Amino acid sequence: MEGFTSFPGLMWEKVLSKVKKAVVFMDDSCSESLHWNGGATSMLEAGARNIKQFSSFEAGGENEPKAVFVVSTVLKGRTADVIKDIISMSHFQYCVVFTAVPHSVHLLANNVTAELAGNPVFEQFEEKLCEWMGDMNYTAEVMHAPVVFASLSQQFLLSPLFSQLFPLLSCDLEEINRKRPEKRKFSSLLDVDMQSLPPELQLHIKSLASALNTMFECTSTREECFAVGPMSRLIAGELANHTQAKNRRKTAPNKASIVFIDRTLDLTGAVGHHGDNLVEKILSALPTLPGHATDIQVDMLDLTNLQRCPGIEDVLAPGCLAQNQSSGARPLWETMLVAKQKEAVMEVRRQLVEAASKENLPIKMSLGRVTGEQLSSYARLFKGHVEAVETHAGVLQLALATAQTLCHPTLPRWDASLAFQRLLLQALGDSDLAAVLRQVLPLIREACVSEGPGPVPEASSGSTSTSSPAPGSGSGEAASSSSSLGPEELLGLLVFLYSLSEEAQAGEEEELEKVEMDVMGALTLLLTRQKQLSPLMQNITGVSGPEELTMERAHTAVEDVFDTLTTLGHSRQHLKELNSVYTPSDGVHQATYRPLLKQVLDEIFHPDRPECPDIEHTSSGLTDLLKTGFSMFMKVNRPHPSDHPLLFLFLVGGVTPSELRLIRDTVSAHKTATQVLVMSTRLLRPADVPQLLFATQRLEPDIGV
Repeated sequence: MEGFTSFPGLMWEKVLSKVKKAVVFMDDSCSESLHWNGGATSMLEAGARNIKQFSSFEAGGENEPKAVFVVSTVLKGRTADVIKDIISMSHFQYCVVFTAVPHSVHLLANNVTAELAGNPVFEQFEEKLCEWMGDMNYTAEVMHAPVVFASLSQQFLLSPLFSQLFPLLSCDLEEINRKRPEKRKFSSLLDVDMQSLPPELQLHIKSLASALNTMFECTSTREECFAVGPMSRLIAGELANHTQAKNRRKTAPNKASIVFIDRTLDLTGAVGHHGDNLVEKILSALPTLPGHATDIQVDMLDLTNLQRCPGIEDVLAPGCLAQNQSSGARPLWETMLVAKQKEAVMEVRRQLVEAASKENLPIKMSLGRVTGEQLSSYARLFKGHVEAVETHAGVLQLALATAQTLCHPTLPRWDASLAFQRLLLQALGDSDLAAVLRQVLPLIREACVSEGPGPVPEASSGSTSTSSPAPGSGSGEAASSSSSLGPEELLGLLVFLYSLSEEAQAGEEEELEKVEMDVMGALTLLLTRQKQLSPLMQNITGVSGPEELTMERAHTAVEDVFDTLTTLGHSRQHLKELNSVYTPSDGVHQATYRPLLKQVLDEIFHPDRPECPDIEHTSSGLTDLLKTGFSMFMKVNRPHPSDHPLLFLFLVGGVTPSELRLIRDTVSAHKTATQVLVMSTRLLRPADVPQLLFATQRLEPDIGV
């Protein structure tokens, strides 16, 4: 296990060995990876003179002859243009370029399918670098460094470079089919093969498979690949048949299983406001670090003598959650990541009190409930004690993040979303989708009223009875708190509902269409009444401000959202056993959500080792085909995910902190000796899901070309 958690740092060592006396230019994805792998400190300690953004508006100074570029993309198109711009405005005599994309993928990006000796694409780029520097005798080096992963905890590896990779939906299938002849159109996402995907997505998947292969190579591991879902099947197939893996698998002494799982098979868990994980709330409440998909900004003003005033954020660097490298703060971070909120908050207070006591600060310990104000007052004791702040910087940043979240004005929205999700969950088993959807309408109308004056459209005939509070809300307190729900939370509720729509009772198609039209109309009005548009709403509508948002444009955007929403419920249709994440009420017990992840783990660690048809083994060549053939005549044990002492769960599209705890608890309950390591493309907050569904180019990820 240790070999895997130290692997990301090993890959960065290759880069750090080259940065001495250099100005370093790094793109956002690589910066985020470095952020969790030692941060800028590690680069400056390795001798870098400066670290700058990878941008055409940056350059080196006259006395800076050496540059190192670290990029997550293919060295052509826009990426090559930016490198050329930076070099042409500088005085470099020595340039080193690291790309996270392997040479084999560069060949494909240049339409070369033959196996070639050496690294001709990199060598050609070295010549270009010398040309741009203005002297062919200057030094240029181009190499591959898979700085793809970051170890967020002992059991969790994140891949910031693939944060936009998300499983395809049936609406994406329509786009793929549009370019295919009538007789060769795909009827299902399961039929789609790698060659049918757009080139950008093919290259992105191949880069991920290559990075995983390098990781298994570094740790001398032979892996068996399994997949749950169409996108996972493509990635698992790419890794299983990786050309460089065959020799490794013959001799590797260590064995592991890797199970890829499509996030789209269970969006209920991803968008759910579970209310019981501290990190999930911190990620949702505090602003993200610019250019990052995961980490957030912590206001550090309480530790300084500065006065709060406009522009103070430009003076004072923010704190963050990336304390996984700090020996003092790492245990606290790992507790916050997977513990229940109450336990995590108590541990934050305990460690903060311990730190203050060590520094002999006048702390007055109070028992009972931990509040944000209490944590802030403890943190303020460190003000003016520079050495103490430096010693306990990690714990202080995590404590202030907790304090600012507990006091955050958006927290009631979280609780309101949680309340409504619970109500919708109970209503689903007893009603059809139209009836449950009617319960969302009053929330949208109330949000419209709170946004500004003007008539709120009434429901069309047949759905006028929906303006009462949602059932189960008693005196309507839950309903009244909905006035604070914004468009993002309402979209989250709709994703929650539609991802469970297959579980609802069958209803009349015509009635559902009527209610959907009402909801779309109310959402359109809500969008046009926004005084400012959030980044998500800007991405969905394609405009930067409310003054540009016409009613027509808003309606088109809402229609597109519903085109995607209506496909969500069908994502589990192809599964035979894992096709439901819902247990309806039986009159005694309430309806419950059954996380797909838990179901997968229960299958894997079942003492009888049943063969689950939904967890597909991906063969890696002729031997496996022969095994399959022989199994018709004689007993041949097919590979099973629990065969090996180490199991990787790779969540394609993101994992939530709540799910990290769920995985830990489920594995523990099975009392298995197998160690489980979680990998994912991102650490999800509920608001990420609408962004990935409605405002991300899933078919054409940005690979820098």
